[in-house]
Amino acid sequence: MSASEALAKMDFEAMGAAELAAARQEIRRLALPLDKRPTRRFRPDPAGPRADLRATLRHAMRQGGEVSALHRSRRVERPPPLVAICDISGSMARYAQVLLHFLHAVTNDRDRVSTFLFGTRLTNITRPLRHRDAEVAFEMVSHLVPDWSGGTRIGEALDLFNRQWGRRVLGQGAVVLLITDGLERGDAADLARLAAATERLRHSCRRLIWLNPLLRYSGFQPRSQGIRTMLPLVHEHRPVHNIESLRALVRTLSGPAPRQPMGQPVGGSR
Repeated sequence: MSASEALAKMDFEAMGAAELAAARQEIRRLALPLDKRPTRRFRPDPAGPRADLRATLRHAMRQGGEVSALHRSRRVERPPPLVAICDISGSMARYAQVLLHFLHAVTNDRDRVSTFLFGTRLTNITRPLRHRDAEVAFEMVSHLVPDWSGGTRIGEALDLFNRQWGRRVLGQGAVVLLITDGLERGDAADLARLAAATERLRHSCRRLIWLNPLLRYSGFQPRSQGIRTMLPLVHEHRPVHNIESLRALVRTLSGPAPRQPMGQPVGGSR
């Protein structure tokens, strides 16, 4: 196995400083061409499938009322919005630090990307993450986020996202990356809120993809109450613990959503 292959399969949590630096460089090179979706807008196109009567009449008026040619148009297609909601609690801190490099690269490579971090509160870091210099961007993020490596309230964070940000960022077939290990440690009321918030989020987007580093274990079982609550409510459940799993994510986001029962683990490498 070559050094690059070994690095791609190594767990982020097991990496030393030099390996993390190399992994970040590799992650920044990952491209994310999401499949394009039709929008409500049209653009002029001589070979377009739609007759543009308004443009035809405008042109005819400039020619004294004579219709000399039928103008045509085509529906504009563009990649859907991408929304990342990332857990930064103690159990997720190492993975979140590495994945922020991936989200920074994606944010600076395309438009309509929104990123939120949560531990015990929800923080929108979309604006600072747009800074081209990664170190400057992460320095700005560090001043915004007071709850890094602390506790986690997944249900509360998702509920707040739905109420404050859902209508703003989830339009036009948005794809949501929910990055968390699902270890919600609340009581029955907290689990009920988690279920309601996850279900609402699923109905508000085209694809809800749960990225879970715990799937790196070949014998993974959903023993946690939080995981069992969320699992039936997401469209896809994927590992995210090394470069290889990120490459698999890029491949799946570049095409249409696969058809499989909701919540079933798909793709990636353990």
